[in-house]
Amino acid sequence: MTKKILVTLTVCICLNSCTEKAEKTTETLYSQKMTETVALKNFLSNKREQRLATAKWDYVPGLVAFSILKAWQQYPDKEEYYNTVKAYADFCLQGQDTLHVGESNIDDLAAGKIFRVLHEMEKAKGNETDANRYKACFTFLRNKLKYDHSRIGSDKPGTGGFFHKAIYPNQMWLDGLYMGTAMYAEWQSLFGEELGEEDNQGSWSDIASQFITIHTYTYDSDKQLNYHGWAADPTDPNAFWARKEEPYKGCSPEFWGRGMGWYFAALVDVLEVMPKEHANYQDLVTIVNQVAGGLALYQDKEAGSWYQLVQYDGSVSADVIGDTVEGETYNVCDSPNYMESSASGMFTYAYLKGIRIGVLDKETYQDVAEKGYQGMIRNFIREDVNGDLVIIQSCASAGLGPAKDHSRTGTINYYLCGNDIAITRNEGKAIGPFIMASLEYELAR
Repeated sequence: MTKKILVTLTVCICLNSCTEKAEKTTETLYSQKMTETVALKNFLSNKREQRLATAKWDYVPGLVAFSILKAWQQYPDKEEYYNTVKAYADFCLQGQDTLHVGESNIDDLAAGKIFRVLHEMEKAKGNETDANRYKACFTFLRNKLKYDHSRIGSDKPGTGGFFHKAIYPNQMWLDGLYMGTAMYAEWQSLFGEELGEEDNQGSWSDIASQFITIHTYTYDSDKQLNYHGWAADPTDPNAFWARKEEPYKGCSPEFWGRGMGWYFAALVDVLEVMPKEHANYQDLVTIVNQVAGGLALYQDKEAGSWYQLVQYDGSVSADVIGDTVEGETYNVCDSPNYMESSASGMFTYAYLKGIRIGVLDKETYQDVAEKGYQGMIRNFIREDVNGDLVIIQSCASAGLGPAKDHSRTGTINYYLCGNDIAITRNEGKAIGPFIMASLEYELAR
């Protein structure tokens, strides 16, 4: 009798184990499904529909392409992923080894991160022509930032910080750390030693200084969040939105979800490739832990996601009065704050990756990351009638000024009612982070 019981228990244990394994193998790989049903098809870029292989050179298609390359690296049998990104790069380059980017426009540099993998892969295949073209363009973009991009001058706070764009003089936005500085770090980690030790160390110091500068001026130690933008000269007409007095002089009024998402993602991406022995490495580890600690406080504990305006929940709305600038009123509506998919995806990605590369404590943040990922699927991922995925509730766009656009005030009213603010679906700025968060989640499993 005892023998029969033992045999029965053994069979049950084996069956349970097999069932668990079967469930694991049939679990949806959301990175692949989002890539194949959305990213490789059509997606929105600031409300304009694009298809990656023929998309223009821009940070949104660049983000989608970068996420697809990461998916290919994790699942190398998916050759279509790599081939589509290569087609995008070749379409933009048109047989050349440089492309047109705006003068001191940091957004135009972000897509350059795809050239690292493309260069390495084509070189490994013996395709020296394309490998050299990709390296040349990658180098052009890095040098455009390091040597030609406008910087805050020595007569102002934040000396050496990259302008967000020429039309925003002496301004740094959180977005720019992902757009330019993270690209700079990708190039530096691959080719920096070719220029010698002094140049390499100096470049890593330059990279680190961008984070240190913006964190110094935008981090609110009480709220434990970073303001979206900062103006070294808050009296400039293009910085009409900036605080004119201390504390946080020069800062924009609010904490924007995706702005902090770009920043958090940039930090973990740079820390992954930055030499650990560099004098500023630990400075960035300290910063990323401050960012992670603050954002964890504002995660919706039930839903697992974060809001468009991070410090508030859904009970906060625009005030119906709007913002008055020089006698004109803008941003009038009563729209409520909402859980936002692109920021939630970027935060989730950064937590998962930060844990994996060892700069964030697993015990402290694993539950935040798990809730964030499950919240993404529950709150934002839908399936169309044809089986394709849809990602909803993404802010289309947001910015601050310049002087010719007084509607972009950086207030609660602006982020919920602005002319360029719209809640969209299948926006590339939500697709890319969701793919990357899914890859990290799948890797950890």
